Amino acid sequence: MRRRAGVGAVHKQKLEQEKYKDKGTVIQENQFEQMTKQMEVFRLNLEEFATKYKNEIKKNSQFRRQFQEMCSSIGVDPLASGKGFWSVLGIGDFYYELAVQIVEVCMATTHKNGGIIGLDELRDRLIKARGRNKQHQEITIDDLLCAARKLKIFGNGFCVIPVGEGQYMVQSVPGELSMDHTAVLKLVSTSGSAFITLPSLMEQLNWETTRATNVLNSMVTEGLCWIDKDHKKDVSYWFPSMFTECIKSS
Repeated sequence: MRRRAGVGAVHKQKLEQEKYKDKGTVIQENQFEQMTKQMEVFRLNLEEFATKYKNEIKKNSQFRRQFQEMCSSIGVDPLASGKGFWSVLGIGDFYYELAVQIVEVCMATTHKNGGIIGLDELRDRLIKARGRNKQHQEITIDDLLCAARKLKIFGNGFCVIPVGEGQYMVQSVPGELSMDHTAVLKLVSTSGSAFITLPSLMEQLNWETTRATNVLNSMVTEGLCWIDKDHKKDVSYWFPSMFTECIKSS
């Protein structure tokens, strides 16, 4: 018969386990300390880099995007830092100014598009408006996405909606779009046309008549699309927020 371990053996084994546990804790603490030191060195180097290339960061949109990616990798958000070193760069001011201009464009076009505007059209309108001032920096889609996402502080009144690969729309009216609303926007945005018909919607999304009709009627009521009863045979639902994209692709 196998003998059971004595009290002394059990106690010894317990002490060894605690010793290994304490050793593991020390190793983890040392690794964390080393990592913290490395991140601090990285942060200091990043500040030095930002100081050296301040003007380039502000003027060159590609350079600005890469700089933000570097900042994000160490958890630094120069856009949210209104004090201290990062405020010297003025990048936050650039994006907050851009956010205000986004709101102005959205408000000015709501009566036409129901509060949904494509990011490309938004950029075109902003460039046209900012063109009067030669001191304004170049703005890119990445800049617009960054600035538009800052508007989430207003709740669901402003949000960015992905509608395809590399394609976005900005919603500027209160109320969240349903999954069905978003599915329709994505379908229209990738179709190369600014309109859709009920039969086409049902066929491409495999929806029943009631579901498709309810979604389209809801979007008409909210001003997101218009009805054209004279277009060919079927009633067409036109999306004014897609007009600019369709003109460019044609």
